[in-house]
Amino acid sequence: MKNAEKIFHSLSSFIGNTPMVGIEYRHKGSKGTIYAKCENYNYTGSIKDRMAFFILKEAYRSQKLHPGNQIVEVTSGNTGIAIAALGRALNHQVSIIMPDWMSRERKDIIHGFGADIIEVSKEQGGFVGGIKMANEMAAENPNIFLPLQFSNRNNILAHKNTTGVEIYVQLQKAGLRPTAFIAGVGTGGTVMGVGEALKMKYDGIKIHPLEPLESPTLTTGCKIGTHRIQGISDEFIPDIVKLDQLDEVIQVSDGDSILMAQKLAATFGMATGISSGANLLGAIKLQTMYGFNAVIATVFADCNKKYLSTDLMKNEPVKEYYLTPDVELLDFFPIDRAF
Repeated sequence: MKNAEKIFHSLSSFIGNTPMVGIEYRHKGSKGTIYAKCENYNYTGSIKDRMAFFILKEAYRSQKLHPGNQIVEVTSGNTGIAIAALGRALNHQVSIIMPDWMSRERKDIIHGFGADIIEVSKEQGGFVGGIKMANEMAAENPNIFLPLQFSNRNNILAHKNTTGVEIYVQLQKAGLRPTAFIAGVGTGGTVMGVGEALKMKYDGIKIHPLEPLESPTLTTGCKIGTHRIQGISDEFIPDIVKLDQLDEVIQVSDGDSILMAQKLAATFGMATGISSGANLLGAIKLQTMYGFNAVIATVFADCNKKYLSTDLMKNEPVKEYYLTPDVELLDFFPIDRAF
């Protein structure tokens, strides 16, 4: 345990306390500013490092995870990358169960960290089938530890105790009071945890979950359609997501999200993933709802390096209802780190 404590202490310097950026834009003649946490600055390049670190550390503290245990997790990619890296740093064997339609880069990175990948197809049940598989593996082998990101309260606490606190401190330093926070829902840990943190500080703040227009799982309550925003809308509503504690679900198109991520890269040199484009679009939608003086916060969950083989690197056709063609990105500026 002493060795694990040293490893957790070392890793803590590389996770969290990420920069925040203000994005100034013009949409159909109106100017606004969106504030986004740049989570690609975490250890493996995504916001999932926060949750993986917190869950594994708490599992050691509560003695649910022991040296020599095998870690098995079901994921669409970024959590798998984070669990693989942190698990290997702690000298655990790691097995990642993931849908076979995730990007090649995600799989290569996980393999690069020395983890095993068990791919599941749509015919095998996708995420739901993967979760069933993990539970069956753990039932047969007491040496297996399951992080259970979709149902583990520590996923929420990771963002309540870090991401949400940092957003509060950074906006406060800038003299800003947030009107609303928005984030795409994969496990739901980010929107639920940040929501809990900000609601403790601000009465009346709005917390909005975001989903793909093409696959509105949150709105319908079940898997419907397909989409290309990897990392969100994973075929079901996770146990930790409590929609009655959240405000209106915001929908954005996957193609529009790709275009916005491409525009961030081409205009500002910000290499974000597709979900970051989606979150920025969702935030702009909220600003049109609440007024262009409203302070809207969100997250840029990861970078574009995990999407090099996806449609993010291709020409995306424009549809008439997309927002991105009418959004002019004007400038960006840094917000001081929280600590």
